[in-house]
Amino acid sequence: MPYIQSDGARLYYEEAGTGTPIVFAHEFSGDLWSWEKQIQHFSRHHRCIAFNARGYPPSDVPAQLPRYSHQHAVDDVAMVMRHLGVSKAHIIGCSMGSRTTLDFGLTYPRMALSLTMIGIGSGGDPRNLAAFKRDAEARARLYEEGGLAEVLKGLRVAANRIQLKRKNPRAWEDFGRRFMLHSAQGCANITRRVMARRVSLFAMEKPLREMKVPSHVIVGDEDPGAMDSALFMKKVSPAVRLSVVPATGHLVNLEEPDLMHRLTEDFFALVESKQWRPRSINRT
Repeated sequence: MPYIQSDGARLYYEEAGTGTPIVFAHEFSGDLWSWEKQIQHFSRHHRCIAFNARGYPPSDVPAQLPRYSHQHAVDDVAMVMRHLGVSKAHIIGCSMGSRTTLDFGLTYPRMALSLTMIGIGSGGDPRNLAAFKRDAEARARLYEEGGLAEVLKGLRVAANRIQLKRKNPRAWEDFGRRFMLHSAQGCANITRRVMARRVSLFAMEKPLREMKVPSHVIVGDEDPGAMDSALFMKKVSPAVRLSVVPATGHLVNLEEPDLMHRLTEDFFALVESKQWRPRSINRT
């Protein structure tokens, strides 16, 4: 199995295709196989690279809590690229992976051709920090005490996820099957050390306003937490292009893959042909 060593953790990765590279960062409840439809599609013309974040088998699940942080998540993307000889790539993320994608673009802008962020900001609003941290700790304890099966019960009825079951029952069952292969302790560690400690998007107006990397935010209109974040990013950042997908929840890449592919290909075409331009913002 192919692995990359990154600051105390081996990261399992897969790749397919040749051409301009794309690196995929998965959501909290998913893994690299969440991107299978995208890899099948884009690998016809791109080099597609996906990996499991630390804490997600078959990547390592470090026992030491200091091995988990949001900065680790960002640096792991850079390490994967360096190991594979990729100097610059399109970065695509979903949910937790979207936040990693955004901060990768802010931390390593010269390594990012573009940023595509699906469902960024869903699952909690750190503007109410005390409540956010209490909820995160409760989720971490549920993983430790109830296990993956107990958490999956809640995911199966989550309002921003149920659309996948209605649209594609087979993909929904596959999501549950893959989820049960995760590490409950790894998910608890990531909840405490990554999810609960990251800075609120709504406190990032200055870096978002100054961001230069071409960025595309994709959000389902039935994912209210992510809608708030997406609209905020569009308002403050000239670099952000926003696509709202109707009658769709959190998992746009699984619910509406064909539409997501078309939107992304249009965006890539602008970036790769050097026709993309940031928009002007009226500050009056």
